[in-house]
Amino acid sequence: MENAEQILAQVQELLAVYGLKILAALAILLIGRIAAKWIKSIVERTMTRGKTDPMIIGFVGSIVFVGVMVFVVLAALSQLGIQTTSFIAVLGAAGLAIGLALQGSLSNFAAGFLLIIFRPFKVGDFIEGGGTSGIVENIQIFTTTLRTGDNKTVIVPNAKLLDDNIVNYSTKPTRRVDLTVGVAYDADLAEVKKILADIAAKDGRVKADPAPLIAVSELADNSVNLVMRMWADTSDYWGVYFDTTEAVKLRLDEAGIGIPYPQRDVHLYEHKVA
Repeated sequence: MENAEQILAQVQELLAVYGLKILAALAILLIGRIAAKWIKSIVERTMTRGKTDPMIIGFVGSIVFVGVMVFVVLAALSQLGIQTTSFIAVLGAAGLAIGLALQGSLSNFAAGFLLIIFRPFKVGDFIEGGGTSGIVENIQIFTTTLRTGDNKTVIVPNAKLLDDNIVNYSTKPTRRVDLTVGVAYDADLAEVKKILADIAAKDGRVKADPAPLIAVSELADNSVNLVMRMWADTSDYWGVYFDTTEAVKLRLDEAGIGIPYPQRDVHLYEHKVA
């Protein structure tokens, strides 16, 4: 009975000594997290008012939040009586081991900095890289978020994006629309070129300068192939591409000009059995 009373007294003493410290540490973590979000929000609003690139705003905001949370955790540990100086030394040693184990994450972090510095794209650009394509929505410490044409979210590691070829379709104001049109060998090429030129001329989205190019590009196995090369605003690229493809089919059908397709002649021979 006496031992139980002693144990209870020790528990009460421990709660009296460490209970408030634990509560204070939890309060520091909670308030610190709120403060970190608040500071991040202030930084992002300030950069937004300064008309900073949204890509940089998201990246810097993430770094600020992580940095503040590191100080908050250290403050909470100090409140519990843990010597932060020795803890930092241990953390440094552990950080080396963790860094070796997380080389991929560190390379993503470094790649994020390089993307910010060299800025091969910005938020809102349509790019192709890292094995996917889409509109850039955000770049964070380790990853870049893309939105595909069918409204899917794709999260690409920064290192993979930086190590791959990056094709930015939004950098230039205009793009060239290339179409290949195949016609039968007996078709009147002058008439075909006239029809294709008329299609390009009647589309107001096609630039007059540089002028559309229509030329014979190949004498293929089943057709004579012509190319149509037209310049249009980047935003009009797919509209011009699809509408011109449809217009070519309709106009050639109307003119009675055949669009051939691969075909094979099969000859059957009858063998008489003696």
